[in-house]
Amino acid sequence: MTITSDTVKAPVERPTWTGRFRVRAVDSLPPEKLLPDHQPAYVASWIYIFGALTLAAFGVVCLSGAIIAIEGPTWWHLSQLGLFVNSLHMWGTEVFFFFMVSHLWGKFFMAAWRGRRRATWITGVLAFVMSIATAFTGYLSQQNFDSEWISTQAKDGINATGGGAFWNVLNFGQMLMWHILLLPLIVVVVIGIHVLLVRKRGVVPPFADNPAAENAFEETS
Repeated sequence: MTITSDTVKAPVERPTWTGRFRVRAVDSLPPEKLLPDHQPAYVASWIYIFGALTLAAFGVVCLSGAIIAIEGPTWWHLSQLGLFVNSLHMWGTEVFFFFMVSHLWGKFFMAAWRGRRRATWITGVLAFVMSIATAFTGYLSQQNFDSEWISTQAKDGINATGGGAFWNVLNFGQMLMWHILLLPLIVVVVIGIHVLLVRKRGVVPPFADNPAAENAFEETS
C-alpha cells in the first residue's frame, strides 16, 4: 500500500484555554467595537457626555488617592501640599458623584436597558452602590473629629443589621484597607465590565418618534 499525503491526516489540534478565550473574546468584542473610530450622530447630545465625565473624575480620584496612600493618611494634617492633594481627592469625589448621578438619571429616563442592555444597566447601578461604600470608608479614614462622629453614629445602624461582626467601622485599619484596596478594586472591575458592555452593545439611542419604529428596534437588537 502506498502512503500518500491524502491518507495521512494531521492530528486535530486542540486549542488551549487561552486560545479559546481569545477566540471568544474577539468574536464577542471585535477591535472595531472595542476601539471605535466613529459614533452615531445622536451621541453628540449633551446627555451622552456624563459617562465620560464620570470616568475622568474617577481618574482624578484614583490618582490623588494613590498620592495620599504613598505619603500616608496623616500627611494632609501636617503638610500644605498634603492638604491640597486631600482636597483634590475630596472634591474629585464630589464631582465624580455629581456626574455619576447625572449619568444614572439621564440613562434611567432614556430606558437605557433597552436593546438587550440589561447587564449594562445593572453593572452601572452596582458601580454606583459600591462607590457609595468606598466614599463612606473614605470619610471614616480622615482621622479627625468628622470621621470619629460618622463612625460612632454609623456603628449602631450597622450593628443592628448584624454586619458589625464583620465590618467594624470603629476599626481605622480595617476601614482604611477597605477604602484603598478592596472597594476600589471592586469599583474598577465593575466599571471596566460596564464600559466593555457599552462597547459591545453600543450606546442606547433615543426613543423613536413612533411606537412601530421603537418596537422594531427592540426586536432587532
